[in-house]
Formats: sequence, C-alpha cells, structure tokens
Amino acid sequence: MRSKLLPALAGVALLAGCAEPVATTHGASKAEPALNLHARNFGLATPSDVRTLVVVLHGDGSPETRSDHYRFAESVTENIPGSAAVALLRPGYGDAAGNRSPGQAGLGFGDDYTQQHIDAVAQSLGILRRRFPAARLILVGDSGGAAIAADIAGIRPDLLDAMVLVGCPCALPEWRKGMEKQRHGAAWATPVASLDPLKTAGGVMPSMRAAVLVGLDDKITPPSLSRAYAEALALRGIATDLRIVPGRGHDLLNDPEVLAATTRLATALPTKG
Repeated sequence: MRSKLLPALAGVALLAGCAEPVATTHGASKAEPALNLHARNFGLATPSDVRTLVVVLHGDGSPETRSDHYRFAESVTENIPGSAAVALLRPGYGDAAGNRSPGQAGLGFGDDYTQQHIDAVAQSLGILRRRFPAARLILVGDSGGAAIAADIAGIRPDLLDAMVLVGCPCALPEWRKGMEKQRHGAAWATPVASLDPLKTAGGVMPSMRAAVLVGLDDKITPPSLSRAYAEALALRGIATDLRIVPGRGHDLLNDPEVLAATTRLATALPTKG
C-alpha cells in the first residue's frame, strides 16, 4: 500500500543482491578523533572515493530480537555504486559478537531517545561527515533507531542529506499509550525524557529527502505513527516517500522495499562538490 497523500520518489524496482562485500575498517587519521560509538564498516575503504555514505542505526532490544543492521549495511554497498556503509551500535547497546558502545541503554519503554543519546549519535555522524567529505549522507534508522534518526534530522539537520525511517515510533506519546494497552505494562505510562519526533519535525530542512516505511501488519509501531510523521514532513514541503508494505510486520529492515527506497534516495540526491 502506498500513500497517495505524499509525493513519492521516482522508481520502484526492487534490486537483487550482488556478491558479498568485504567489511573494512576506516582508521581515523591523527588529525581526526575516533568514533565515540562502536562501528562496523562496509564497502569502499578509501573515504575520498565514497559518493554515498549510509549510516545505519538498529532498533531497541537485544541482538536476537532486533533486525540485523549489519546485514542491511552489507546489502547497501552491494547495490549502490560508490558507496560505503557504517552500522553503529547505539549508546549502551551490544551485538552478538560481544562488541558494545559506551553509555547506558534504556529500559525498553520508549525511554531511550533522550538528548544525551541523540547527542552521542550526532557526534559520530559529525566525525563521519568530515571523514567522507565528498559523500552524501543517508541516515537509516530501524524502530527506536528511526526515532533517533528523526530527532537528529530535526535538531541537527546539517549532519545528513536524507533519512530512511523503518517502523518508526515517530508519534511518541501515542506509541507509548498503545504499548501500555497492548502489553498491560505500567512502565509505559511512566514519564520519559525521550524527544518526540513529531515535535522536532519543525527543524527538518526543506531540502531534506525522506523515505518512511512500515509493515501493514506491524503491531509494535502501527502504520498510523509513520503516516502522521510523514504527513508532518510533507506539510513542510519535504519530499517524503511513505510506503506501507503489505504482509509485513515490525521486522522490516531487511525487506527489499527498504533497500529499494535507500537506493532511490542515493540516486535522487545531488552530487556534492
């Protein structure tokens, strides 16, 4: 299902995977700081050769319960020419291999999208922005990572050129009320310091491009949340591609539709320099 309210980006063809890329590590030079969050890098190894940089933020929960953001980062570099991808571990989160970013993760009740956590991700984005000076930066966020990506787009729009939000809890109070009813958990009613993407949307630059995707059968972050945020962007004149994917639930990050949306953005963005 595709929203008819929003101007969709051209091109809908799904892309097939190519040969598996080799993960690479971009070492920081002596003049630049190291990333403050754990990162796994894919694609082109020479920053000056990169024309599209895709940064991926995973969702909430343990590595076993959230979508595999490393797999998505690999697929990006298979399909977007001249690209590199960086999969970040959000503050306090770890992966199945035992890697972990510094900081304290939230408790899983929508309390993880605070100014402190947003600033930590933004700091890494700033370093990557400088490290890849010729690249357009696309920030891809899954679930809770999408909420952080949307907040960064509103608070620090200078750090990215486009964003892809997947299963976003982008209307935070409404999402938490729905989860309280669904899970009968009193913790969901506890006030949190997380920033609501609908309230930070006013800071998103009109030049930003956005793709917002959600599964039609998503019970965790229902389509109404993504639709509300996409409509808020469209009202600001921001080119927004809203796609509600039939037959899919919350585990959507590695669906071909998300890769296709990211590829369309990479094609549509003007070249830097």
